[in-house]
Amino acid sequence: MNESKKNSNLRKMVSRRRLLQGSGAIATAAAMPYIWTPREVKATAGFGTAKHLIYVRLSGGFRFPTAFNGNLSSQFNPFGTATGVASGTEWGVGSILGQNAWRTDELIEIGLKPVPSFTNDMAVLTCVDHEPLSGSADGNHQTGLERYLTGYVGGDVGLFTMINYGLREQTLMAQADGAIKLPAIIMGESGMGRGSGIYGAYRPPVLRGDDLDRFAAGTSDALPEWARTLSEARDTRLSEKVNAAHFSRIDAYIQSREATKAYAEIFASDTLKIGDGGNEMIDGISNAELAAAFEGTRSGQDAHLALRLFHFGCPAVYLDEGGYDYHSDEETELPMRIQGLNQMLSGLEWALKRMDHPDGGKYWDHTVIALGSEFSRSTRGAAFNSGRGSDHGGDYATRYMSMPFMGGPIAAAGRQIGSTNPDDMSPEGAVFSYRSTWKTMLDALGCEHDEFFPADEPFDDLFV
Repeated sequence: MNESKKNSNLRKMVSRRRLLQGSGAIATAAAMPYIWTPREVKATAGFGTAKHLIYVRLSGGFRFPTAFNGNLSSQFNPFGTATGVASGTEWGVGSILGQNAWRTDELIEIGLKPVPSFTNDMAVLTCVDHEPLSGSADGNHQTGLERYLTGYVGGDVGLFTMINYGLREQTLMAQADGAIKLPAIIMGESGMGRGSGIYGAYRPPVLRGDDLDRFAAGTSDALPEWARTLSEARDTRLSEKVNAAHFSRIDAYIQSREATKAYAEIFASDTLKIGDGGNEMIDGISNAELAAAFEGTRSGQDAHLALRLFHFGCPAVYLDEGGYDYHSDEETELPMRIQGLNQMLSGLEWALKRMDHPDGGKYWDHTVIALGSEFSRSTRGAAFNSGRGSDHGGDYATRYMSMPFMGGPIAAAGRQIGSTNPDDMSPEGAVFSYRSTWKTMLDALGCEHDEFFPADEPFDDLFV
């Protein structure tokens, strides 16, 4: 079957599915006119404003007020606030974001800035809670992580599976137009890609930088000419002789074979060989330049790879950063550990504002970066616990993540959205559920998400 015919058939499949979905809704409404009404889907102000998302987990439970809600008493932020904070920043910038030992002469020369100098590019939701209606926080590592990865304890669909599922029609239409786009990809905790049943086909790949070396240019390239001819002839026979009622399944099978080959070719490309330090300019920046900006940490390498995956249409990358479960020695270790995050944030701000996006403008204009964790941390009244660290339990200090967001689509850049009492961290403004926050990110990517978390609606605050 020639390429144009396959693409035409795929377009018909997508159009037919939309028609059947609509006719099914009409039929149901006619059968039950008094008990069924179509649910009005609310599109937020941010709907479809982003093409890419970098979602970072600060692993182990991060003490958020030390960085992103710093205008609190010393029991919540014993490190104080930063100097050199950018004008127009409403939220309290913790002094640990100003830790700049990573900022070598080379990085200063190429233009990487200290984080406090661009905090007016970040908006912070000061009160994001996994379960706002619960009587206390979930301070358990296992269940807190499950909530972070899926929205619920025991959740069976990972948040990144939701992205690929929510973008399924856009992906099919892109394939029908001859374009192959990578799906959302995980470079961290694999539970973010959980999924079974109808969601199983949309589970994202789980990669590390060195995994890419295992891809060849494609299995068909290793076959002799006669074998390739035989394989292609079989595809033609399947498509031309199959019963019309089953044609769509066969066509989807052939399309998936083509997509798999295309993915293999993408993963084997020089663009994704981030360790080679190539000087070819791709989207206006070379791998050598990106390697210099992100050198030194695994999460930095993952961020470098994420930017290159975006070149191939990948909508989102998830990665884990650091290890912040400091029950002891937090006083001395956190200012050192945070250096990797500070360099990564600075590198992303620098790179995204320089890289040219194929749809126009810079990658910054089309990308959102968000940070979260299993929970925040508590010391129950002192600056540190007896081990000079912090713990986690059921109190306000544990439950309220102060989640930062940056990137061109974040119209609320610099704003603090919500607030907490500086003496006990009780909420004095808006409280957002973690599930609503995630649906807001799905909304920004233009994902269909109506069937996920029906009690938690996306919100406009980050985009107005």
